[in-house]
Amino acid sequence: MAEAVRRRVLVVDDAGLVRRYYREALEAAGYLVDEALNGLEALEKLLLQPADLVVVDVNMPQMDGFTFLKALRRQAAPLCAIPALVISTESGPQDFAAAQAAGANFYLVKPVSQATLTDYADLMCGAGA
Repeated sequence: MAEAVRRRVLVVDDAGLVRRYYREALEAAGYLVDEALNGLEALEKLLLQPADLVVVDVNMPQMDGFTFLKALRRQAAPLCAIPALVISTESGPQDFAAAQAAGANFYLVKPVSQATLTDYADLMCGAGA
């Protein structure tokens, strides 16, 4: 019997506690998790090893989430097709529109429960880890 493939998620957020919270939830659900502090570091990591999903904050130093998503969507396949879940404290209609324009697949407003995070990861990675 073949072993199930574990999906890889890259969590991009400058807040260590947020990254840890997401990591714990995703690893408990069976995902492999890597972390980046900002969009620039995330792009570097994805060029070395693509992920099955990126979970990204908006407000970060060096390269914010929207700039990161635009840069990601300009990459060659398979990078440009990686699903992106934006999770931010920003909650205005302009924020949702900016996320969509940047290439986000879904946008959630913090705080997000661990169950909600893993539900979206399962949805975006296909029927679970």
